[in-house]
Parts: sequence; C-alpha cells; structure tokens
Amino acid sequence: MAGNGVEAKAAGPSPLRIRDFEPADAEAVDSVALAAFRQYRGVYSDWATLQQAVGKMSGLAGEAELLVAQLGGRTAGAVAYCPPFSTPRASFFEPHWPLIRMLVVAPEGRGRGLGRSLTQACIDRARRDGAGSIALHTSPAMAVALALYRRMGFRLERRVPDRFGVPYAVYLLDL
Repeated sequence: MAGNGVEAKAAGPSPLRIRDFEPADAEAVDSVALAAFRQYRGVYSDWATLQQAVGKMSGLAGEAELLVAQLGGRTAGAVAYCPPFSTPRASFFEPHWPLIRMLVVAPEGRGRGLGRSLTQACIDRARRDGAGSIALHTSPAMAVALALYRRMGFRLERRVPDRFGVPYAVYLLDL
C-alpha cells in the first residue's frame, strides 16, 4: 500500500485523500500537529515540553508509516502507523500490537471525516500486516477522539501512567 493514496468522501465540497508521507510534507504536518494540540495548552502540566515534541511529528516518519490527510489539496491531518514488533514503543504496548500514534486533525478540518479516515487507514494496514488487533493510547481530555475510537469499536485495555499530569489509557480494537 505504500505510495498509494486512498480517496474518501468527506463532508463538504473538497475530496479527502489519505496518502503516504513525503519529506516535503514535514513542515505542513508539524504545523497541523501544533494547531491540533493547541486546544490542550491549559490541560497538560508541562505544555512547553509537550508542544516541542508535538511540533516534531514529522520525525515519526523515521520509525513509523506516517500518513497524511489532504482536504482540497491541503494537508489537514496526519497519523503514524507502527507495524507489529516495531520500535521504539512504550512498554505498556504489547510488542505484537500494531499502533496508532499521534492522530492529528487541523481545527479547520474537523467534522469532515478525517479522523475516522486516518484511523481506518491504520486499521487497514494492521490487517495487511496480519495483526489480530490494533492499539492506541489516549486520554479522556481528548474527548472527541476518544468518542470516535469507541464508536469504531476500540475498548479500554488498561490504564497507563499519566502524561504531563493527564490520565491516559490503552485502547484495543480486535480485527
């Protein structure tokens, strides 16, 4: 599937396209990630450190399959898919689980199916890889994302250590 784009219908006049990351996407992906997380500025105890990490999302392309969502030709979202047994990964993830990491959607792209499409693209890759399940971790602070994952069938697997004072948990979807 690498190198292929996936066309999906999004609400509104602009078509949604999910495709593999290219190095020229780095600045746009990092910008979208920062815009997506900005709403949590007052939620995390060390916003400066988190902001610095989020602003380097494109660096995940070196350790994961980074996917880009384009809406009307503009970068509007991204997500990292980590195949089974890929590293690095947090110790609370089982090695055989593929992972969804750092799903981001620009504020102006929300409500148009980008988050669902990016999540589904990761699920499709997990199936491609023969996985029996796929995992992610998120927080109740990310209420919209958590609700989406639950609607898609993800279930609470285990609680994990807080991140910058915010509770997190691992969610798993059986494939």
